[in-house]
Amino acid sequence: VQLQASGGGLVQAGGSLRLSCTASGRSISSYHMTWFRQAPGKEREFVSAITRSRSTYYTDSVKGRFTISRDNAKNTVYLQMNSLKPEDTAVYFCATSAGLILSSLRLKDQYNDWGQGTLVTVSS
Repeated sequence: VQLQASGGGLVQAGGSLRLSCTASGRSISSYHMTWFRQAPGKEREFVSAITRSRSTYYTDSVKGRFTISRDNAKNTVYLQMNSLKPEDTAVYFCATSAGLILSSLRLKDQYNDWGQGTLVTVSS
């Protein structure tokens, strides 16, 4: 699956952005889909995932502020980010992998297919 992330940009603290991840080459309907992020000088970390049955998972720091969703007809996954904070500044990546199991959703090493990343910068 080829993934293309978009929607990043510069926003003030408290603002909102919506990221999109559009897939090509295969329907995402049977895939779990995940967002990771990587801040400068830090490890890539799990942000949120949505399973093929639409169960959702979030890292604690974004719960209540971010919402993940999917539109299988458009082959696209979204990450709505509200109440953004400077510490949300990072490159955001979407990812998936065939055969991914629920217990591995938060483990970046389990993913084979990655988008190119989109930069989110939150100013204070």
